Amino acid sequence: MIEAIFSGLTGLVAGVVNLHWSNLVMMVVGALLLYLGIKKDCEPLLLVPIGFGAILVNIPLAGLMEEEGFLRTIYDMGVITELFPLLIFVGIGAMTDFGPVLENPYTFLLGAAGQFGIFLTLLIALALGFPYMDAVTIGIIGACDGPTVIYVASQYAQHLLGPVSVAAYSYMSLVPVLQPPIMKMLTSEKERMTIMKTHKKTVSKTTKMIFPIVITVVGGLIAPMGLPLLATIMLGNLMKESGVVPRLANAASNEIANIVTLLLGISIGATMSGPVFVQPTTLIILVLGLIAICLDTVCGVLFGKLLYAITGGKINPLIGAAGISAFPMSARVVQKEGQKYNKRNFLLMHAMGANAGGQVGSVMAAAVMLSVLKGMGII
Repeated sequence: MIEAIFSGLTGLVAGVVNLHWSNLVMMVVGALLLYLGIKKDCEPLLLVPIGFGAILVNIPLAGLMEEEGFLRTIYDMGVITELFPLLIFVGIGAMTDFGPVLENPYTFLLGAAGQFGIFLTLLIALALGFPYMDAVTIGIIGACDGPTVIYVASQYAQHLLGPVSVAAYSYMSLVPVLQPPIMKMLTSEKERMTIMKTHKKTVSKTTKMIFPIVITVVGGLIAPMGLPLLATIMLGNLMKESGVVPRLANAASNEIANIVTLLLGISIGATMSGPVFVQPTTLIILVLGLIAICLDTVCGVLFGKLLYAITGGKINPLIGAAGISAFPMSARVVQKEGQKYNKRNFLLMHAMGANAGGQVGSVMAAAVMLSVLKGMGII
């Protein structure tokens, strides 16, 4: 009897006995993510469930990520199958207005330039000895586009899903901190004060409906490996612009997006087990992700300076910083910085065009890299 009681009491503290120091570290990290999401309002929709998931998975013997465990079921259902990121892309498409980029097509080029940091970081990762698929996944952090990162990682580098996802969403929330110093460093005061005239052009409804169809077909033909990403975001946008399926568009951008965001966030957190996550490689990935986003901003601003020179000073190079996919956060940063140097500066609509172009550009960057690897026989 006494032995049975002793065994029972031992079972009660088994979790404490089996607690590894790395589990404690990741619980602290989870708590930090919760703090950033709740107290600092940094991407709370994802950081809150990710942080809570990170705490859950680091409680020993709970079996949440074991076969048929609660978190494992969600993870297998939506992350391994790539369903969650694709459903989120439908919602993003339904919430995105490509009107500004259609009004000023040159901003599409800024959206493309804002992806060069991805490729530069890819080369750095390869030079450091990362395998091709790991390097691609790390480079994609620079897109500042969480669903794209998750899609690539879940399909080709599942062991990196935790660190690259946390890096993508954490750095996305830090865009207002990371971008202004780079923008100031690369531009002159004269360039920053440039006032851009706003010529409101009427983009027909037909044009807005044709745009997602054309982008899907052309993008799919150029880089077929990324078609699921491109098709889902354009499907959402087509539903929005057509106006004939408002219930579907609203559901995609609200109920479906909210439910999937919750399940995706807690699934990502479930990959952050201490013994797996607390590794030197994780720190390297976080540093490379930061480099990728900074390089994207650098390339976007430098391309903006090129347009400034070509147009004889008619384009403010600051809008190049909005070429990343942090929509619409980076566009707001550009507007704020522009008005800091010239109160008469209203750059928001131009920056929104570059930002919308960055949404498509980040997807195309991932599609191109995956298609190239497919052609090389790596995947």
